[in-house]
Amino acid sequence: MPLEPRLQRLRRELRALVSLALPIIVAQLAHIAMGFVDTLMAGRVGPADLAAVALGNSLWVPTYLLTTGILLATTPKVAHLQGAGQQPEIGPLVRQALWLALAAGSGGALLLWNAEPALHLMQVEAALIEPTMGYLRAVACGIPAVALYYVLRCFSDGLGHTRPSMLIGIAGLLLNIPANYVFIHGKFGLPAMGGVGCGWATALVMIFMLLAMLVWTRRAPCYRPSRLFDRFDRPQWPVIRRLLGIGLPIGVAVFAEASIFSVIALLIGGLGAQVVAGHQIALNFSGLVFMIPYSLGMAVTVRVGHALGRGSPRDARFSAGVGMATALGFAALAAGAMLLLREGIPQIYSTDPAVVAIAGGLLLYSALFQFSDAIQVTAAGALRGYQDTPAIMLITLFAYSYCVTKLSYRQ
Repeated sequence: MPLEPRLQRLRRELRALVSLALPIIVAQLAHIAMGFVDTLMAGRVGPADLAAVALGNSLWVPTYLLTTGILLATTPKVAHLQGAGQQPEIGPLVRQALWLALAAGSGGALLLWNAEPALHLMQVEAALIEPTMGYLRAVACGIPAVALYYVLRCFSDGLGHTRPSMLIGIAGLLLNIPANYVFIHGKFGLPAMGGVGCGWATALVMIFMLLAMLVWTRRAPCYRPSRLFDRFDRPQWPVIRRLLGIGLPIGVAVFAEASIFSVIALLIGGLGAQVVAGHQIALNFSGLVFMIPYSLGMAVTVRVGHALGRGSPRDARFSAGVGMATALGFAALAAGAMLLLREGIPQIYSTDPAVVAIAGGLLLYSALFQFSDAIQVTAAGALRGYQDTPAIMLITLFAYSYCVTKLSYRQ
Protein backbone atom coordinates (compact mmCIF):
# COMPACT_ATOMS: atom_id res chain seq x y z
CA MET A 1 0.00 0.00 0.00
CA PRO A 2 1.42 3.48 -0.89
CA LEU A 3 2.55 5.71 1.96
CA GLU A 4 -0.25 8.32 1.69
CA PRO A 5 -3.16 5.84 1.90
CA ARG A 6 -1.40 4.20 4.85
CA LEU A 7 -1.11 7.52 6.63
CA GLN A 8 -4.75 8.29 5.91
CA ARG A 9 -5.78 4.93 7.31
CA LEU A 10 -3.64 5.51 10.38
CA ARG A 11 -5.17 8.95 10.94
CA ARG A 12 -8.71 7.58 10.56
CA GLU A 13 -8.06 4.78 13.02
CA LEU A 14 -6.34 7.06 15.50
CA ARG A 15 -9.21 9.54 15.27
CA ALA A 16 -11.79 6.79 15.82
CA LEU A 17 -9.79 5.31 18.71
CA VAL A 18 -9.32 8.66 20.44
CA SER A 19 -12.99 9.61 20.01
CA LEU A 20 -13.93 6.39 21.79
CA ALA A 21 -11.14 6.52 24.36
CA LEU A 22 -11.38 10.15 25.52
CA PRO A 23 -14.77 9.81 27.25
CA ILE A 24 -13.64 6.48 28.75
CA ILE A 25 -10.45 8.15 30.01
CA VAL A 26 -12.44 10.95 31.64
CA ALA A 27 -14.86 8.43 33.18
CA GLN A 28 -12.00 6.30 34.55
CA LEU A 29 -10.14 9.33 35.85
CA ALA A 30 -13.32 10.54 37.53
CA HIS A 31 -13.72 7.13 39.15
CA ILE A 32 -10.17 6.95 40.46
CA ALA A 33 -10.33 10.63 41.42
CA MET A 34 -12.96 9.58 43.95
CA GLY A 35 -10.23 7.50 45.58
CA PHE A 36 -7.95 10.53 45.39
CA VAL A 37 -10.61 12.66 47.10
CA ASP A 38 -11.10 9.99 49.79
CA THR A 39 -7.35 9.79 50.37
CA LEU A 40 -6.92 13.56 50.43
CA MET A 41 -9.86 14.30 52.73
CA ALA A 42 -9.11 11.40 55.08
CA GLY A 43 -5.44 12.42 55.18
CA ARG A 44 -6.41 15.89 56.38
CA VAL A 45 -8.20 14.31 59.36
CA GLY A 46 -5.13 12.33 60.44
CA PRO A 47 -2.69 9.52 59.53
CA ALA A 48 -4.87 6.89 61.24
CA ASP A 49 -7.91 7.82 59.14
CA LEU A 50 -5.80 7.81 55.96
CA ALA A 51 -4.35 4.42 56.90
CA ALA A 52 -7.86 3.00 57.49
CA VAL A 53 -8.97 4.16 54.04
CA ALA A 54 -5.76 2.76 52.52
CA LEU A 55 -6.25 -0.64 54.12
CA GLY A 56 -9.92 -0.65 53.17
CA ASN A 57 -9.03 0.17 49.57
CA SER A 58 -6.54 -2.69 49.52
CA LEU A 59 -9.48 -5.06 50.01
CA TRP A 60 -12.46 -3.46 48.31
CA VAL A 61 -10.68 -2.31 45.14
CA PRO A 62 -9.56 -5.85 44.16
CA THR A 63 -13.06 -7.11 44.97
CA TYR A 64 -14.54 -4.39 42.78
CA LEU A 65 -12.10 -5.17 39.97
CA LEU A 66 -12.86 -8.89 40.12
CA THR A 67 -16.58 -8.18 39.95
CA THR A 68 -16.41 -5.62 37.14
CA GLY A 69 -13.77 -7.64 35.30
CA ILE A 70 -16.20 -10.54 35.02
CA LEU A 71 -18.82 -8.14 33.68
CA LEU A 72 -16.40 -6.76 31.05
CA ALA A 73 -17.46 -9.73 28.91
CA THR A 74 -20.50 -7.62 28.03
CA THR A 75 -18.45 -5.14 25.99
CA PRO A 76 -16.96 -7.47 23.34
CA LYS A 77 -20.23 -9.41 23.06
CA VAL A 78 -22.22 -6.22 22.45
CA ALA A 79 -19.54 -4.79 20.12
CA HIS A 80 -19.54 -7.97 18.01
CA LEU A 81 -23.33 -7.95 17.66
CA GLN A 82 -23.30 -4.23 16.85
CA GLY A 83 -20.65 -4.71 14.18
CA ALA A 84 -22.64 -7.58 12.68
CA GLY A 85 -25.82 -5.46 12.58
CA GLN A 86 -27.67 -7.73 15.02
CA GLN A 87 -28.96 -5.03 17.38
CA PRO A 88 -32.17 -6.85 18.49
CA GLU A 89 -30.03 -9.64 19.97
CA ILE A 90 -28.18 -7.19 22.23
CA GLY A 91 -31.07 -6.60 24.66
CA PRO A 92 -31.53 -10.28 25.68
CA LEU A 93 -27.76 -10.61 26.16
CA VAL A 94 -27.54 -7.54 28.40
CA ARG A 95 -30.51 -8.67 30.48
CA GLN A 96 -28.61 -11.86 31.30
CA ALA A 97 -25.50 -9.83 32.07
CA LEU A 98 -27.56 -7.84 34.59
CA TRP A 99 -28.50 -11.07 36.38
CA LEU A 100 -24.81 -11.98 36.46
CA ALA A 101 -24.03 -8.52 37.85
CA LEU A 102 -26.59 -8.89 40.62
CA ALA A 103 -25.08 -12.20 41.69
CA ALA A 104 -21.46 -11.03 41.43
CA GLY A 105 -22.17 -7.72 43.19
CA SER A 106 -23.98 -9.42 46.06
CA GLY A 107 -21.13 -11.89 46.46
CA GLY A 108 -18.59 -9.07 46.52
CA ALA A 109 -20.58 -7.18 49.15
CA LEU A 110 -20.75 -10.29 51.33
CA LEU A 111 -16.99 -10.77 51.14
CA LEU A 112 -16.31 -7.17 52.17
CA TRP A 113 -18.78 -7.32 55.04
CA ASN A 114 -16.91 -10.30 56.51
CA ALA A 115 -13.33 -9.22 55.71
CA GLU A 116 -12.08 -8.82 59.27
CA PRO A 117 -10.25 -12.20 59.39
CA ALA A 118 -8.08 -11.04 56.46
CA LEU A 119 -6.93 -8.01 58.47
CA HIS A 120 -6.04 -10.21 61.46
CA LEU A 121 -4.26 -12.67 59.17
CA MET A 122 -2.05 -9.90 57.80
CA GLN A 123 -1.30 -8.65 61.34
CA VAL A 124 -2.71 -5.16 60.83
CA GLU A 125 -2.43 -2.89 63.87
CA ALA A 126 -5.32 -3.52 66.25
CA ALA A 127 -6.20 0.19 66.38
CA LEU A 128 -6.75 0.26 62.61
CA ILE A 129 -9.04 -2.78 62.33
CA GLU A 130 -12.26 -1.18 63.60
CA PRO A 131 -12.19 1.94 61.36
CA THR A 132 -11.09 -0.18 58.38
CA MET A 133 -14.03 -2.55 58.83
CA GLY A 134 -16.41 0.39 59.23
CA TYR A 135 -15.16 1.77 55.92
CA LEU A 136 -15.43 -1.63 54.19
CA ARG A 137 -18.96 -2.34 55.38
CA ALA A 138 -20.10 1.08 54.21
CA VAL A 139 -18.61 0.49 50.74
CA ALA A 140 -20.17 -2.99 50.62
CA CYS A 141 -23.63 -1.43 50.60
CA GLY A 142 -22.90 0.06 47.16
CA ILE A 143 -21.17 -2.88 45.45
CA PRO A 144 -24.34 -4.51 43.98
CA ALA A 145 -25.40 -1.14 42.56
CA VAL A 146 -22.04 -0.47 40.93
CA ALA A 147 -22.04 -3.98 39.39
CA LEU A 148 -25.39 -3.30 37.72
CA TYR A 149 -24.15 0.12 36.61
CA TYR A 150 -21.08 -1.47 35.07
CA VAL A 151 -23.12 -3.79 32.84
CA LEU A 152 -25.12 -0.83 31.53
CA ARG A 153 -21.89 1.06 30.97
CA CYS A 154 -20.38 -1.89 29.05
CA PHE A 155 -23.59 -2.07 27.01
CA SER A 156 -23.25 1.60 26.09
CA ASP A 157 -19.50 1.35 25.41
CA GLY A 158 -19.97 -1.73 23.24
CA LEU A 159 -22.40 0.20 21.05
CA GLY A 160 -19.76 2.91 20.68
CA HIS A 161 -21.51 5.41 22.97
CA THR A 162 -18.87 6.22 25.59
CA ARG A 163 -20.03 9.75 26.46
CA PRO A 164 -22.68 8.72 29.05
CA SER A 165 -20.13 7.00 31.29
CA MET A 166 -17.98 10.14 31.12
CA LEU A 167 -20.76 12.51 32.16
CA ILE A 168 -22.08 10.20 34.87
CA GLY A 169 -18.56 9.66 36.17
CA ILE A 170 -18.00 13.40 36.44
CA ALA A 171 -21.34 13.83 38.20
CA GLY A 172 -20.40 11.05 40.62
CA LEU A 173 -17.12 12.75 41.43
CA LEU A 174 -18.86 16.07 42.03
CA LEU A 175 -21.29 14.31 44.38
CA ASN A 176 -18.49 12.47 46.18
CA ILE A 177 -16.76 15.64 47.39
CA PRO A 178 -19.65 17.16 49.40
CA ALA A 179 -20.79 13.69 50.49
CA ASN A 180 -17.33 13.02 51.93
CA TYR A 181 -17.42 16.34 53.77
CA VAL A 182 -20.84 15.63 55.26
CA PHE A 183 -20.04 12.09 56.43
CA ILE A 184 -16.45 12.75 57.56
CA HIS A 185 -17.23 15.84 59.63
CA GLY A 186 -20.81 15.02 60.67
CA LYS A 187 -22.99 17.68 59.08
CA PHE A 188 -26.82 17.90 58.94
CA GLY A 189 -27.17 16.06 62.24
CA LEU A 190 -25.02 13.08 61.25
CA PRO A 191 -22.21 11.91 63.56
CA ALA A 192 -18.62 12.69 62.54
CA MET A 193 -17.28 9.44 61.08
CA GLY A 194 -13.76 10.37 59.99
CA GLY A 195 -12.33 7.98 57.39
CA VAL A 196 -15.35 5.68 57.72
CA GLY A 197 -17.48 8.46 56.24
CA CYS A 198 -15.58 8.11 52.96
CA GLY A 199 -17.05 4.62 52.65
CA TRP A 200 -20.62 5.85 53.02
CA ALA A 201 -19.99 8.61 50.50
CA THR A 202 -18.62 6.03 48.03
CA ALA A 203 -21.68 3.80 48.45
CA LEU A 204 -24.01 6.77 47.88
CA VAL A 205 -22.17 7.67 44.67
CA MET A 206 -22.39 4.06 43.41
CA ILE A 207 -26.17 4.06 43.82
CA PHE A 208 -26.46 7.44 42.13
CA MET A 209 -24.43 6.25 39.12
CA LEU A 210 -26.67 3.21 38.64
CA LEU A 211 -29.82 5.32 38.71
CA ALA A 212 -28.32 7.86 36.28
CA MET A 213 -27.27 5.18 33.79
CA LEU A 214 -30.67 3.49 34.01
CA VAL A 215 -32.39 6.75 33.12
CA TRP A 216 -29.94 7.46 30.28
CA THR A 217 -30.18 4.06 28.60
CA ARG A 218 -33.94 4.00 29.05
CA ARG A 219 -34.61 7.38 27.44
CA ALA A 220 -31.87 7.98 24.84
CA PRO A 221 -33.07 7.04 21.31
CA CYS A 222 -29.72 5.45 20.31
CA TYR A 223 -30.35 2.49 22.63
CA ARG A 224 -33.85 1.63 21.40
CA PRO A 225 -32.80 -0.75 18.56
CA SER A 226 -31.26 -3.02 21.22
CA ARG A 227 -34.67 -3.42 22.96
CA LEU A 228 -33.12 -3.75 26.41
CA PHE A 229 -36.24 -2.66 28.29
CA ASP A 230 -38.84 -4.34 26.07
CA ARG A 231 -39.39 -7.31 28.38
CA PHE A 232 -38.33 -9.09 31.56
CA ASP A 233 -36.23 -12.26 31.22
CA ARG A 234 -35.52 -14.84 33.88
CA PRO A 235 -31.90 -15.98 34.33
CA GLN A 236 -30.82 -18.28 31.48
CA TRP A 237 -27.84 -20.36 32.51
CA PRO A 238 -26.51 -21.14 28.98
CA VAL A 239 -26.16 -17.42 28.20
CA ILE A 240 -24.72 -16.60 31.63
CA ARG A 241 -22.26 -19.48 31.28
CA ARG A 242 -21.00 -18.07 27.97
CA LEU A 243 -20.56 -14.65 29.58
CA LEU A 244 -18.67 -16.25 32.45
CA GLY A 245 -16.48 -18.14 29.99
CA ILE A 246 -15.21 -14.81 28.67
CA GLY A 247 -15.59 -12.66 31.78
CA LEU A 248 -14.20 -14.90 34.52
CA PRO A 249 -10.67 -15.01 33.04
CA ILE A 250 -10.79 -11.22 32.68
CA GLY A 251 -11.92 -10.80 36.28
CA VAL A 252 -9.28 -13.19 37.64
CA ALA A 253 -6.53 -11.47 35.62
CA VAL A 254 -7.54 -7.98 36.76
CA PHE A 255 -7.94 -9.23 40.33
CA ALA A 256 -4.46 -10.77 40.31
CA GLU A 257 -2.95 -7.57 38.95
CA ALA A 258 -4.62 -5.42 41.58
CA SER A 259 -4.00 -7.90 44.38
CA ILE A 260 -0.24 -7.69 44.25
CA PHE A 261 -0.47 -4.03 45.30
CA SER A 262 -3.09 -4.83 47.90
CA VAL A 263 -1.00 -7.67 49.31
CA ILE A 264 1.87 -5.21 49.73
CA ALA A 265 -0.44 -2.79 51.55
CA LEU A 266 -1.63 -5.54 53.87
CA LEU A 267 1.89 -6.88 54.48
CA ILE A 268 3.11 -3.44 55.53
CA GLY A 269 0.02 -2.81 57.66
CA GLY A 270 2.01 -3.68 60.78
CA LEU A 271 4.74 -1.13 60.03
CA GLY A 272 2.68 1.85 61.12
CA ALA A 273 0.38 4.51 59.76
CA GLN A 274 3.11 6.59 58.05
CA VAL A 275 4.42 3.71 55.95
CA VAL A 276 0.90 2.65 54.96
CA ALA A 277 0.01 6.26 54.10
CA GLY A 278 3.13 6.74 51.95
CA HIS A 279 2.42 3.55 50.05
CA GLN A 280 -1.20 4.57 49.54
CA ILE A 281 -0.15 7.91 48.02
CA ALA A 282 2.19 6.26 45.51
CA LEU A 283 -0.38 3.60 44.67
CA ASN A 284 -3.18 6.12 44.29
CA PHE A 285 -1.23 8.36 41.93
CA SER A 286 0.09 5.42 39.89
CA GLY A 287 -3.47 4.15 39.55
CA LEU A 288 -4.53 7.58 38.32
CA VAL A 289 -1.89 7.48 35.56
CA PHE A 290 -2.71 3.84 34.70
CA MET A 291 -6.26 4.81 33.77
CA ILE A 292 -5.04 6.30 30.48
CA PRO A 293 -3.66 3.09 28.90
CA TYR A 294 -6.42 1.10 30.62
CA SER A 295 -9.02 3.27 28.90
CA LEU A 296 -7.21 2.92 25.59
CA GLY A 297 -7.42 -0.84 26.07
CA MET A 298 -11.18 -0.59 26.58
CA ALA A 299 -11.50 1.45 23.38
CA VAL A 300 -9.40 -1.13 21.52
CA THR A 301 -11.82 -3.82 22.70
CA VAL A 302 -14.71 -1.96 21.06
CA ARG A 303 -12.80 -1.28 17.82
CA VAL A 304 -11.66 -4.89 17.50
CA GLY A 305 -15.14 -6.20 18.34
CA HIS A 306 -16.81 -3.99 15.74
CA ALA A 307 -14.28 -5.03 13.07
CA LEU A 308 -14.69 -8.73 13.78
CA GLY A 309 -18.47 -8.37 13.87
CA ARG A 310 -18.51 -6.99 10.34
CA GLY A 311 -16.08 -9.69 9.16
CA SER A 312 -12.87 -7.61 8.88
CA PRO A 313 -10.06 -9.38 10.81
CA ARG A 314 -7.43 -7.25 9.08
CA ASP A 315 -9.01 -4.08 10.45
CA ALA A 316 -9.13 -5.69 13.89
CA ARG A 317 -5.36 -6.32 13.85
CA PHE A 318 -4.71 -2.77 12.68
CA SER A 319 -6.87 -1.32 15.46
CA ALA A 320 -4.97 -3.36 18.05
CA GLY A 321 -1.59 -2.17 16.74
CA VAL A 322 -2.56 1.50 16.71
CA GLY A 323 -3.89 1.21 20.26
CA MET A 324 -0.69 -0.34 21.60
CA ALA A 325 1.52 2.22 19.87
CA THR A 326 -0.56 5.08 21.30
CA ALA A 327 -0.30 3.62 24.81
CA LEU A 328 3.50 3.34 24.56
CA GLY A 329 3.75 6.99 23.56
CA PHE A 330 1.77 7.98 26.63
CA ALA A 331 3.93 5.74 28.84
CA ALA A 332 7.04 7.71 27.85
CA LEU A 333 5.38 10.97 28.91
CA ALA A 334 4.07 9.52 32.19
CA ALA A 335 7.43 8.03 33.21
CA GLY A 336 9.21 11.32 32.58
CA ALA A 337 6.67 13.28 34.60
CA MET A 338 6.94 10.91 37.58
CA LEU A 339 10.72 11.19 37.62
CA LEU A 340 10.68 14.99 37.48
CA LEU A 341 7.84 15.52 39.98
CA ARG A 342 8.45 12.68 42.45
CA GLU A 343 9.00 15.14 45.33
CA GLY A 344 6.10 17.49 44.55
CA ILE A 345 3.37 14.92 43.90
CA PRO A 346 3.25 13.47 47.47
CA GLN A 347 2.90 16.98 48.94
CA ILE A 348 -0.54 17.22 47.31
CA TYR A 349 -1.70 14.40 49.59
CA SER A 350 0.09 14.98 52.87
CA THR A 351 2.15 17.50 54.83
CA ASP A 352 3.87 14.82 56.94
CA PRO A 353 7.60 14.85 55.91
CA ALA A 354 8.05 11.11 56.54
CA VAL A 355 4.99 10.22 54.46
CA VAL A 356 6.16 12.50 51.61
CA ALA A 357 9.65 10.95 51.60
CA ILE A 358 8.33 7.38 51.48
CA ALA A 359 5.88 8.15 48.68
CA GLY A 360 8.53 9.99 46.62
CA GLY A 361 10.86 7.00 46.74
CA LEU A 362 8.11 4.64 45.62
CA LEU A 363 7.23 6.84 42.64
CA LEU A 364 10.67 6.12 41.18
CA TYR A 365 9.71 2.46 40.83
CA SER A 366 6.32 3.41 39.47
CA ALA A 367 7.97 5.31 36.61
CA LEU A 368 9.87 2.19 35.58
CA PHE A 369 6.85 -0.04 35.00
CA GLN A 370 4.85 2.45 32.92
CA PHE A 371 6.00 0.88 29.64
CA SER A 372 5.21 -2.73 30.51
CA ASP A 373 1.86 -1.69 31.99
CA ALA A 374 0.91 0.23 28.85
CA ILE A 375 1.65 -2.59 26.42
CA GLN A 376 0.08 -5.36 28.48
CA VAL A 377 -3.18 -3.55 29.19
CA THR A 378 -3.80 -2.54 25.57
CA ALA A 379 -2.84 -6.01 24.33
CA ALA A 380 -5.31 -7.45 26.84
CA GLY A 381 -7.96 -5.08 25.51
CA ALA A 382 -7.36 -6.38 21.99
CA LEU A 383 -7.65 -10.00 23.15
CA ARG A 384 -10.93 -9.16 24.87
CA GLY A 385 -12.19 -7.88 21.54
CA TYR A 386 -11.29 -11.27 20.06
CA GLN A 387 -13.11 -12.88 23.03
CA ASP A 388 -9.86 -14.76 23.76
CA THR A 389 -9.38 -14.22 27.49
CA PRO A 390 -7.90 -17.42 29.06
CA ALA A 391 -4.39 -16.54 27.83
CA ILE A 392 -4.55 -13.18 29.66
CA MET A 393 -5.54 -14.94 32.88
CA LEU A 394 -2.80 -17.60 32.70
CA ILE A 395 0.01 -15.13 31.95
CA THR A 396 -1.15 -12.73 34.67
CA LEU A 397 -1.54 -15.45 37.29
CA PHE A 398 1.92 -16.81 36.59
CA ALA A 399 3.60 -13.40 36.75
CA TYR A 400 1.88 -12.06 39.84
CA SER A 401 1.82 -15.30 41.83
CA TYR A 402 5.61 -15.39 41.44
CA CYS A 403 5.86 -11.81 42.74
CA VAL A 404 3.59 -12.48 45.71
CA THR A 405 5.59 -15.59 46.62
CA LYS A 406 8.82 -13.59 46.65
CA LEU A 407 7.26 -10.81 48.71
CA SER A 408 5.87 -13.24 51.29
CA TYR A 409 9.26 -14.95 51.54
CA ARG A 410 11.01 -11.64 52.19
CA GLN A 411 8.49 -10.82 54.93
